[in-house]
Amino acid sequence: MAGEDDKPFQFAISLSVLNHLGRNLYRNFITVLGEAISNSWDADAEDVYVYIDRDSEMFWIADDGSGMSAEDFQDKFLKIGYSKRKDGGPKSNRGRPFIGAKGIGKLALLSCAERVSVFSKVKGGDLISGTIDNSGLDAAIHNDLIPEDYPLEESDLTLIEDFTEFEFGTILVFEGAKEILRHSEEQVRKLLAMSFRFSLIDDRFTIYVNDEEVSVDDLVSLAESTEFVWNINEFEDDFLELCVNIRSDQIDVKTNLPIQGYLATVELPRHLKIRGTEDQRATVDLFVNGRLRERNIIRHIPTQRIVESYLYGEIHFDKMDGDGSTPFTSSREGVVEDDENFVALLDYIKRELLPQIIEEWDVLRLARGQDGDDDNPRVSRKQRKAAGLVAAAEDEFRVGGEGDSVELVDTWIRELRPDAEFNISSYVDCFLAENLVRKYIVHSNAKIEPGVAKEISEWKEREEKRKQEANVSFDIRQNNDDLSYLGMDALALTAEGSKDTSKQSLWGDAINFRPVRNAVGHTGLLTPTAKAHLNVTFENIRGRVRSMLNDVEDEPED
Repeated sequence: MAGEDDKPFQFAISLSVLNHLGRNLYRNFITVLGEAISNSWDADAEDVYVYIDRDSEMFWIADDGSGMSAEDFQDKFLKIGYSKRKDGGPKSNRGRPFIGAKGIGKLALLSCAERVSVFSKVKGGDLISGTIDNSGLDAAIHNDLIPEDYPLEESDLTLIEDFTEFEFGTILVFEGAKEILRHSEEQVRKLLAMSFRFSLIDDRFTIYVNDEEVSVDDLVSLAESTEFVWNINEFEDDFLELCVNIRSDQIDVKTNLPIQGYLATVELPRHLKIRGTEDQRATVDLFVNGRLRERNIIRHIPTQRIVESYLYGEIHFDKMDGDGSTPFTSSREGVVEDDENFVALLDYIKRELLPQIIEEWDVLRLARGQDGDDDNPRVSRKQRKAAGLVAAAEDEFRVGGEGDSVELVDTWIRELRPDAEFNISSYVDCFLAENLVRKYIVHSNAKIEPGVAKEISEWKEREEKRKQEANVSFDIRQNNDDLSYLGMDALALTAEGSKDTSKQSLWGDAINFRPVRNAVGHTGLLTPTAKAHLNVTFENIRGRVRSMLNDVEDEPED
């Protein structure tokens, strides 16, 4: 149907749609760089150069890709919603999987600078250019203009005068880019290294920042702090080769999902933080066709277990973008949560991968004498505390330097660790049980039998003789009362008042307990049978001491 002037009706889209579609969706400087770099990838570039000039608040992104003709610039680049996939399928001429899908990612380029200039040239063609001034665009949006009423400004050719060898490709110039002042060159390099793994698909693609190549070497500090690695479906990558300090062999993980990658843990949570940033840290990230598509994917399935604060990694799931679907959000900073492949991935991570890592990480950490997962019931809280105490003490006995002697001492310490943890835990049990019985005896005014009194006298004489030999004149024991010289068997006899073996008693258990208890007190290394005997016997003793304490009256009887 036509209007009164016989012209057909047609859509007229206000420029304000730019804000709704993308200009205000992009707040992360690295995401903006990501869009430009992805365009270079789609244009079959081999090299992308990022130049940052903080003094002038400018940065440049230049590539040696196929470039654009005037027609391409108008009908493709400036056409919001144009998708490369509609014309040539899902891959570039070089066979690279296209990153661009919705045709609105280019709006990111308008979000972090006052002026954005585009210069492009196809091989053997003329230079084309245009500039978008955000203040002018804001005015056009305010006046509710349509795109036809807002022509681009002419570009200043002096902006690319240093690019003397520019024969083909595209150069983007950003002026008034205050956002870049928040990021050091080192941070930009690290964030780019963490965001792009295009080299896994095409090793001819390289990103440079101020002429220095971005690579996994920018993440060497993270790699060197890595403690354990779980490798998914035989993933091979240069980054894993930098993890030279891992404390065990890589753990192989198999799954039928068409994914590859790795998850890893660092020695301390602070090792995940990118130095100099407020909130940037390494996380478990999802990559599709070499580009970061979802940062920190386990935030969708939090476990509330401590291992999450040590965990990072990469999961590559190229099939997610391989069937013509576009499961990514408009801001290109995430995945549509109900995407079938994404749901399957999260289900696998939640049900299989994370439970495996949580369990194995705890075992590996404790084997190294480090804190593990206190919420894992596999090891009691008391055992974990004993392990932590042993680990702290071990550090004070390690020798410095390098060489065979250092390795030998470390070997001795590792060999002693399990026994040290067991003995410390057992000693604390003995200490508390015997001292609580002493307090019970005093509280209840229990009578000391003649045989027990004789034992006290013998121990006092022996200790006094040894003090004289050591020229020790000070008191050793806090309380020089008689009970402090007695072991559990004599204490039990005093507390119970008899040796009645016709019924189960604390004294009877203490007699069985004494040989192994003495070995622990003399720092002996117990056999497995002795450890089992000590555990069973002391379980009985603990129960009898608790029963005795339950009968304590508020005031002792006269």
